[in-house]
Amino acid sequence: MASTARIFGGRCRFLMAAAKSAAAAETSTATSEAPRKTAVRVTGILKVQTVSPALAEFIGSPETSRSGAVKKVWEYVKSHNLQNPANRREIFCDDKLKTIFDGKDKVDFPGIAKLLTNHFPKTA
Repeated sequence: MASTARIFGGRCRFLMAAAKSAAAAETSTATSEAPRKTAVRVTGILKVQTVSPALAEFIGSPETSRSGAVKKVWEYVKSHNLQNPANRREIFCDDKLKTIFDGKDKVDFPGIAKLLTNHFPKTA
């Protein structure tokens, strides 16, 4: 015990203390205050925003989140087999993708989110 006291600086009592029994835990949670309902504020890439007309036509909705837009692009790429077989991170753009990717012929996967930022409005 002396060695553990030296290691933990006398705080070993809390580490060695017995756990509360199940009955004691139930009574302490029953008497505690009920959890408060808080409104969840969605921000960042999960926030639904209006998008440019070109992206809205591609997605089929005038509003989406950034992650939702990337997901729709990825679904389109997979369904039309537009990945480069030699380099799976590279995507060949067809005419529909060129409208939202500034006319580029190839896009690497990490560049999708960067190119989609032009379609989301800047918030002040």
